[in-house]
Parts: sequence; C-alpha cells; structure tokens
Amino acid sequence: MRDVFIVDAVRTPRGRGKAGKGALSGVHPQELLAQTLNRLAERTGIRKDDVEDVVVGCVTQAGEQGACVARTAILAAGWPDGVTGVTVNRFCGSGAQAVNFAAMGVMSGQQEVAVGGGVESMSRVPMGSDGAPLDGNNLALRKKLAMVPQGISADLIATIEGFSREDVDRFALDSQHKAERAAREGRFAKSLFTVVDLDGKPLLDRDEHPRAGATMEALAKLEPAFAGLGSTPMGPAGETVDELARVRYPQVASIEHVHTAGNSSGIVDGAAVVLLASGDYVKAHGLRPRARLRATATAGAEPVIMLTAPAPASERALKKAGMQARDVDLWEINEAFAAVPLQTARKLGIDLDRVNVNGGAIALGHPLGATGACLIGTALDELERADKATALITLCIGGGMGVATIIERV
Repeated sequence: MRDVFIVDAVRTPRGRGKAGKGALSGVHPQELLAQTLNRLAERTGIRKDDVEDVVVGCVTQAGEQGACVARTAILAAGWPDGVTGVTVNRFCGSGAQAVNFAAMGVMSGQQEVAVGGGVESMSRVPMGSDGAPLDGNNLALRKKLAMVPQGISADLIATIEGFSREDVDRFALDSQHKAERAAREGRFAKSLFTVVDLDGKPLLDRDEHPRAGATMEALAKLEPAFAGLGSTPMGPAGETVDELARVRYPQVASIEHVHTAGNSSGIVDGAAVVLLASGDYVKAHGLRPRARLRATATAGAEPVIMLTAPAPASERALKKAGMQARDVDLWEINEAFAAVPLQTARKLGIDLDRVNVNGGAIALGHPLGATGACLIGTALDELERADKATALITLCIGGGMGVATIIERV
C-alpha cells in the first residue's frame, strides 16, 4: 500500500442554515462547492485535469443537492470535462468518508491525485427533504428495529453515562469559548476563504453560527429539545418514542432529556475539500504536502443508541496505525450532541484538553455532509499552529456507525 499525502485543505465559512437569513442561503450548493474546488486549485497550483476523481459527501441528496452534486459542481467550477465526480452518503460521516475513499484510490495505486470533501446547504435543502427517515420508511425493518431520532439517542447516552444537564452545558460553553478564542486569534484563517455571489460580491468571510458571550446561565434557561418528542406515541401499540428506545435498554427506568439547542450541533451551510496525492506525484510536481494520512476505519454500533461508534472506529484506526489513544496529540470528535464527545473521550480515556481545542459543531455548526472534511482541515491547521504531530478525526453517524481518520504532519 502506498503513502497518500494531504497537499492542502480549504473550506467555506459556516453560514447560518436558515433560508433567507444565513449569509450563504442565497448560494446554490453546487456553486458553494464549486468555489471551494477553485480555491483549492488556486492555492495548490494543481493541474485540474490531473485530478482523477472528486469524491463528495452530501447527506440530503434531494432537490438542488440531487443528481450528482460532485459532478455538477465540477462543471459549475469550470473544471475540465475529463474530471469525474461521485457523491456519497454515510450520513454525518459523509465528508470524512469521501476524503477516506479518495485516499484509498491513491493508496491502492489506481489514482495519483484525487479530491475528497463535502457540501451541505441546510438552508436550501433542509434535513428530511429526501422524505426518508433513518429506516427509509421500510415498515418491515421498523417492526424488527425501532430506530429513534438521534436527539433521543443522545439523551439515552447521557442517561446511561450519567451525564447531567450541567455536564453537557459545561461542555457546550467550553465549545463556544474555544471557538471564540480561535476566531479571535485567526486559527481558522489558513483554511477559510471568503464566499462570493455570482457577481463576485463578498458574502461571508467568517463562521456565522458561534454565539459570543455565551454563559452557563443562558444555557440553563433553554428547554430540553427532545422531551416532547420522547413522549410522542410512535410505536405499533402506542408506545412513545422513549419507550421504544428503552426496549433495547430495559435497565433505563426513564430517559433524562438534557440536550437543548444550546448543547447540540448547529444547522449551517458549508463546503470543504482536501487534495490528496501519491508520493510520486508530489515529488514529480515539486509539491510540499502538509500531512500523511496514516489510517482510516469505520465501525458499527447498536443502532438505537446509535451515536457510540466513534470509539470503536477510532480504536480500529489506531490499531491499523500501530498507535494507542495516548499517542494522538489532537482529537476532533464531532459535536453532534455534547454527550457524544463526552462518551467517546470517557471510553477511550482521552483528556478533554486534547479534544476539539478550537471548539466544535456546537459552536460552529454541523453542515452534515461537509463536516468531516472541515474537521480534517481544522485538525491539520492546528497541528501546524501548535507544532504537534498527529490528529484523529472521528464522527458519529446515523444508524449506529462511526468513521475515523488519522493524519500525521510531514
């Protein structure tokens, strides 16, 4: 297996994912990704027709994100006709999986240069626009397994792990404060570029979702987001959503609903891409790669609690890399809900001071299909800024999956 190098990574700012209100809500997702591709090409000087494939993560592949948004974005960007694109969906892990798939093409020797990344315009193509819940409306599957909404799963994790409302709010507050510091110190500046409209007018040059001046008092005033959903009848015999979740966890007397809009990931628009190349290509073209991708992995977990697979995915990637959790300098654990990184860190024995050091999706937002690629770029920038060596990026995924990627500076 050949080495695969990360030449560069870029992303858009994350815009508020509200139609007509977010700064990026007027940008078609194809154009959002097209600008990201062109910025990557400008920064690296790569010959666009050398790129053998563009692998793009996108979760809600409907409407403007339907067809094949990878290929249409390539065309919108004005790249050569010979550059192909493919769109993949591994729910919230799609962006990381797209980068991993692109890396696999280079590792295998089938490609010399590839791009992996993701895009999601949650303001223009809201979650659920494809009309498919986690089980795809398969009633036969639903009888075998009642998968509940992810917010219920997050609250179930918090209940089992004993995470209190104060615990998850404290984690959320730290995310906000770390993101605020990172923005103030320009820690995101290396990867970020300014998104413009079709006339070239600047639209957004910074992440739009963080809430400056967040406090524990303000977070404590927010109502639990999923308590009402949990008490809603959904089962064939009138069981509530909470009761359906507890079928797999009879030891849980009741689910404590601790997650709110303040300690869950934000809805945003965004795109990110990563350029990957073989050692031969890097040498032949005089490129200076920023990192080597050491290992990738996926893992499954019980699909009702659903969000606990980052730990086994990380363990699998670490084993492939010949590493232990303690060997990783920086961790990016996607903050879908505060309980997820808390549970992952506890399971793996990770100190929280190595986790999401510049904040995460609670503060910055979670553009679904793009997030994994965003986090790879964020980790790479921080490794360089802090003069660290290795980072592990992992995300929880709907249906009970996790994905992990280990990168090492070169």
